[in-house]
Amino acid sequence: MIYMDNAATSFPKPEAVYQAVDHFNRNLGGSPGRGSHQATLRAGAILLECRELLARLFNVKDAAQIAFTANITDAINIGLKGILRPGDHIITTSMEHNAVARPLHALSRLGVEWTAIPCRADGSLNPDHIVPAIKANTRMICMLHASNLTGTILPIEEVGLIARRHDLTFMVDSAQTAGVLPIDVEAAHIDILTFTGHKGLLGPQGTGGIYVDPRLELRLLREGGTGSASELLEQPATMPDRLESGTPNTPGIAGLAAGVEFILATGIDNIRRHEQELTDILCRELRNISGLTLYGPGDSQRMTAVVSFNIGGMDCGEVSLRLDQEYGIISRSGMHCAPLAHKTIGTAAIGACRISPGCFTSVSDIHTVIEAVREIART
Repeated sequence: MIYMDNAATSFPKPEAVYQAVDHFNRNLGGSPGRGSHQATLRAGAILLECRELLARLFNVKDAAQIAFTANITDAINIGLKGILRPGDHIITTSMEHNAVARPLHALSRLGVEWTAIPCRADGSLNPDHIVPAIKANTRMICMLHASNLTGTILPIEEVGLIARRHDLTFMVDSAQTAGVLPIDVEAAHIDILTFTGHKGLLGPQGTGGIYVDPRLELRLLREGGTGSASELLEQPATMPDRLESGTPNTPGIAGLAAGVEFILATGIDNIRRHEQELTDILCRELRNISGLTLYGPGDSQRMTAVVSFNIGGMDCGEVSLRLDQEYGIISRSGMHCAPLAHKTIGTAAIGACRISPGCFTSVSDIHTVIEAVREIART
């Protein structure tokens, strides 16, 4: 099997990730914050370590401002619904994933006004188009860092500065970039950063989190046991307990910590350079295949390792199925949970086939994929 679906879930993971999850399940146990025995203290130490590693990766000054969530969709819902009220206005881009679009669709029915700034056909955004959309009731700008459809990198630093100048909350969806591109919450003026553990951070599924600037207080989506201030019926006011009701996925977080450690040790710039090399080969060679349409920037300087295409006269699902069944290549086809992005690039009616290599993909793997696509396009 040649795995080319890292934009959905990274695979394989570093060996240390598997070992960390297994070690916790076999040898540690314990629920963090629930009691004072050695098992719970060890579990709590795992959460603390992972928070501190993430804070280092994202340049977060206070690791306690990072709360763990079930996934990034959970984190995005916490951020959006924790800030927005009926009558508020939010600005996004036209490339957003359904993790943002669906909560906003639901909120719009409750009186939240939503403006999606149109992006170009390659998925890129002109940040100058943000300012004219700002109104008296604008409360937040929320945007993805890079597209899961085209890989297009969006200008979060420029937009973050706009948000800061207009006293707006700036929220970023880093599903496709955490662990792949440098993210600095201070430099980009990010007030709320949402991230997933199972993609570029190389951790297990069912892990993710949210960073919240200490100046903000989010309305709660849930309350419950935190292991702290248990004598009170009020939810604790301090982070991260405020957003962490219920027993966390401690084995998963142990694996996530191992994934982040691997990234910090390897160097995010080294990971980025490797993925850029793979992306440039893919784009260059796929562009030369007769009948194939390539979407997005087609330039690794402007995109992550996410390459989408269609072959004229062929259903994208058929292409992906043949890659799997005939060549053992795992890709993804369809709408990618991003209908707004497909509408933006002109593929809403047909979808696309997506290839997304990762940090463990080899150049040889890429050439095998290219040859397979070339053979399918000939038939």
